[in-house]
Amino acid sequence: MGTSMNPRLFCVTLCLLGTGLVDAVITQRPRHLILHRGKKTTLECSQNLNHYAMFWYRQDPGQGLKLLHYSDSVGSTAEGEAPQGSSVSRDQKENFPLTLESPSTSQSSLYLCASSEATAGHSQLLSAQEAQPQGSGGLSFQSPCLSQQRTLS
Repeated sequence: MGTSMNPRLFCVTLCLLGTGLVDAVITQRPRHLILHRGKKTTLECSQNLNHYAMFWYRQDPGQGLKLLHYSDSVGSTAEGEAPQGSSVSRDQKENFPLTLESPSTSQSSLYLCASSEATAGHSQLLSAQEAQPQGSGGLSFQSPCLSQQRTLS
């Protein structure tokens, strides 16, 4: 196959969050994913931070973060600026899965899950380290996920 990638495959890249403050964790699964076009898939995001707000972002190569979906509480979800072809659910406070309904090559990207104690977090600029390609012939990225903690007075 050489260094070219099968045109029927594309890469959806994810990240896995390590530990943060007081061993708080937000986790995405799977860490890396390569799919056939059109095969519906769900990206899992869970947090043990007891945060009300959760977010899904997408970052295309050389671009900034785009908000796909967010939730400010269980049972409440909203679309961000770029939700095309994806949906979310929030049945439990700690989980916020993202479903790619019929993935296409235009959705090959870095997907990031974030959480925040306050819902104002989705309007704030959140930073992430730049993803670095690894190997040749395909895309494989690793980047820290986002978690934001705020103290409300």
